[in-house]
Amino acid sequence: MRFQSRRKKFRSVLNGDRCVYPGSVFDPISARIAEDIGFEIGMFAGSIASFAVLGAPDVIVLTLTEFAQQAQRINRATELPLMVDADHGYGNALNVRRTVEELEMAGVSGMSIEDTELPQPFGSVGRTKLLSLSEGIGKMKAALDARTDPNLTIAGRTSAPGATGIDDAVERAVAYEKVGVDAIFLVGIKTKEDLEKVSNAIQLPIILGGGGGPEMLDIDYLSSKNVRICLQGHQPFSAAVKAIYHTMKSLREGTPPGDLEGIASSELMKAVTRDKHYTDMFAKYLNK
Repeated sequence: MRFQSRRKKFRSVLNGDRCVYPGSVFDPISARIAEDIGFEIGMFAGSIASFAVLGAPDVIVLTLTEFAQQAQRINRATELPLMVDADHGYGNALNVRRTVEELEMAGVSGMSIEDTELPQPFGSVGRTKLLSLSEGIGKMKAALDARTDPNLTIAGRTSAPGATGIDDAVERAVAYEKVGVDAIFLVGIKTKEDLEKVSNAIQLPIILGGGGGPEMLDIDYLSSKNVRICLQGHQPFSAAVKAIYHTMKSLREGTPPGDLEGIASSELMKAVTRDKHYTDMFAKYLNK
């Protein structure tokens, strides 16, 4: 299968001895840039998907179909192993099964399923509420049962460190490891002490969400604590928004197109659109 090799590459990162930063991607062009620059893996977050596809904030209004379609476009365009944030699996454990089926078909190399209660229930806006441990375990079991390619990585994700405390985070991580997930994705870890409590309790590789101080971005330290992927946020999308805003504003205010700053060169545009590949196809299929 086309996607097996990149899934094996993704697993080699998790099974390695060094932590890596993923490239935050949101469409085919951004994924190709990440691939060309040399990122080992790409990360397509649910929040960024909502921004890019709907122009909406991260309030769980994006559908599974919309998310999977964008992931498929990214995977079609590159060979970069792609991890996606599948949020809560778009519903209960049965929905989680469907989520895994769709995203596996879309070519992702890994995905996280989280134990946050989403969408936010009535009266809880502004507070992170977690599912019961039993329901979280059920979702992880459903995700594992749904995959057909054993190379596809399923990560159990929890926001317990910031929502309910590090002791609950440890309990959930241990429970999800026993179920059989391939990695633990932690959101809300702020200190080395908290990271070490989880790392000492499990054998699985750890994926770390952003939010900690500079010491939580120390690759050597993170590697020593079995963190294999550490997110740095999703600044590329914000940078793209700023660039588009300023370019349009400058044009609106009368700046001649030739005087605009920060415009991609023709060489870069040809590279990210894989112009040579299409030129070769023209020569092969459309010339006499």
